[in-house]
Amino acid sequence: MKTATAPLPPLRSVKVLDQLRERIRYLHYSLPTEQAYVNWVRAFIRFHGVRHPATLGSSEVEAFLSWLANERKVSVSTHRQALAALLFFYGKVLCTDLPWLQEIGRPRPSRRLPVVLTPDEVVRILGFLEGEHRLFAQLLYGTGMRISEGLQLRVKDLDFDHGTIIVREGKGSKDRALMLPESLAPSLREQLSRARAWWLKDQAEGRSGVALPDALERKYPRAGHSWPWFWVFAQHTHSTDPRSGVVRRHHMYDQTFQRAFKRAVEGTVAKLAMRQPFVLFKGLTFQKLCLPGAFRPGDHHNKMLRPGLCVVHASPQYL
Repeated sequence: MKTATAPLPPLRSVKVLDQLRERIRYLHYSLPTEQAYVNWVRAFIRFHGVRHPATLGSSEVEAFLSWLANERKVSVSTHRQALAALLFFYGKVLCTDLPWLQEIGRPRPSRRLPVVLTPDEVVRILGFLEGEHRLFAQLLYGTGMRISEGLQLRVKDLDFDHGTIIVREGKGSKDRALMLPESLAPSLREQLSRARAWWLKDQAEGRSGVALPDALERKYPRAGHSWPWFWVFAQHTHSTDPRSGVVRRHHMYDQTFQRAFKRAVEGTVAKLAMRQPFVLFKGLTFQKLCLPGAFRPGDHHNKMLRPGLCVVHASPQYL
């Protein structure tokens, strides 16, 4: 995502929401962020009787946020997202430099104790999942990747020879290397075989290639048709790209996996742990866990990475 330190270029779109989309795409925000911001600005405009936002000020913004909190009973995170959308809209689209933009109060999220799954609970959840959903969950648990990062893995991002996975454009638009769990290597190779079958089918049918990041698709028009750029976890059907309008094969939908994971949790354990901090069973730091010989057969360790999905980095019996 670009940093807007330099003056932003003039907008070419006429409609307000189209201007918002144009600015978001120029700054390389993600599609989910674009959709969320557009929905919040649309709701804000409708809340005030479809008046143009340029005629609205701090009192109207605070009235909308108060309505969300008091009438709609939205969570703190939802409340903060709505405020972020409006601040972006006024600051980056309308280019409004008003003091009240920074004076609007921001709700503080509650600090809650993390819910950590036990190794047995992890085994039960993974056992409930099937097929590529199970493999995807194992990969998240074994590496600490975010769902979006795992879904966007390309074939070229898996390096079996060096035992690494490259996460491209992760949080903060940074690349990073992760250890590829050795116990998952056979399953990942099988997954690539299934993905290659989808890729060959698309090639035979003359389908459009997969989407490429930034301007690569324009710079290398045929790269999206190549095997190294294909998705590791490809969707089984084709769909329309919401930004370009091209019908192509996308990666597995996050909602599809989340629904399967939710069913697994509801069917096995009574508590849900999403990306939470990890406690090391033997007091080992992550650096020590990376050293050869840190694991012995049957050992299991919770890996301290960042607030997030409660991952158990375990011996093969857990993966």
